[in-house]
Amino acid sequence: MKCKAILFTAGTAALLMLSGIAAAPAADTLYANPKVKEPTVSVVQDPAAVPAPEKAGKRAPMTHKVVLNTTEVESTLDDGTTYTYWTFNNTVPGPMVRVRVGDSVDVAISNAPDSTMNHSVDFHAATGYLGGGQITQVEPGQTKSFSFKALTPGVFVYHCATPMVAHHISKGMYGLIVVEPEAGLPPVDHEFYVMQQEIYATKAKNLTNAEDDYDGLVNEKPSYLVFNGTVGALTKDKPLKAKVGETVRLFFGVGGPNLTSSFHVIGEIFDKVYTLGGLESQPLHGVQTVSVAPGGATMVEFKVDYPGKYALVDHALSRATKGLIGILEVEGKADDGIILDKSGDSRKQLGEMKH
Repeated sequence: MKCKAILFTAGTAALLMLSGIAAAPAADTLYANPKVKEPTVSVVQDPAAVPAPEKAGKRAPMTHKVVLNTTEVESTLDDGTTYTYWTFNNTVPGPMVRVRVGDSVDVAISNAPDSTMNHSVDFHAATGYLGGGQITQVEPGQTKSFSFKALTPGVFVYHCATPMVAHHISKGMYGLIVVEPEAGLPPVDHEFYVMQQEIYATKAKNLTNAEDDYDGLVNEKPSYLVFNGTVGALTKDKPLKAKVGETVRLFFGVGGPNLTSSFHVIGEIFDKVYTLGGLESQPLHGVQTVSVAPGGATMVEFKVDYPGKYALVDHALSRATKGLIGILEVEGKADDGIILDKSGDSRKQLGEMKH
């Protein structure tokens, strides 16, 4: 039976040889944010921070090194409010990893010496040992490593797997790994990396620092819902940008830990949706909204035909009042025959949804 991936430790190299799995070539790509002495001012993950795609066409399997440093960083959650995030490489979500089916992935996870918690990582693209979570429980100051072979194309979540797992995820410890098909993905003009998260925190009186809300977490009543870590991450800090006539690909995932997203771009229709993140399946066409479960992901593509601002939302639209909204800014001239608002103002609705 074919499994999604094979996960192994350094001590099982001989077993792999006996199993007919060829040794991987020398390491090629390093996905690493070097250790920093001072925490970053913002944890917002730039949605354009997508590893560059390779040229289309088959190639020999490669080995990718993924270096994850777990840090606990105080950063801005909302205007006038700070929050202590737990992160991979100082961003929320953590870095996006991009490989191809058949590639090997060497993962090293280091927990900062000043951390107050153990951390770990579970890759949904790997099977065995809880996706790595069982063998990467790393204490402050420690480093652990493991490897896996990616055998199934798809868009997969990774996250911290240290109990209470939901707590670690809600603090910001999640990300995406994209396992491309053997020949890669067809080119597009822009690729973006967006993930949705709930934050369970109560703001203490006379304090700017939001404190964790355990009751809200276990009862699934978040105080904030955000894209890429903070309120305003994809509106004020780092909105997505494209031009009329360009094609856009979104790698979209839900860290959760609890709520399913009804992902929608107001003013657009998805030309292609790879439902549930499966990249071997035929895409759906002409889709308005796609459901993405916590711990799940998808890939959507569309061409933008009209200039203006498009809102990225969860179509459970009351969630926008808690911060869950992003913006795609499109510049250029509209194609003939496309008119959204004859008055020249097609953006009034956005202001009504802002947190």
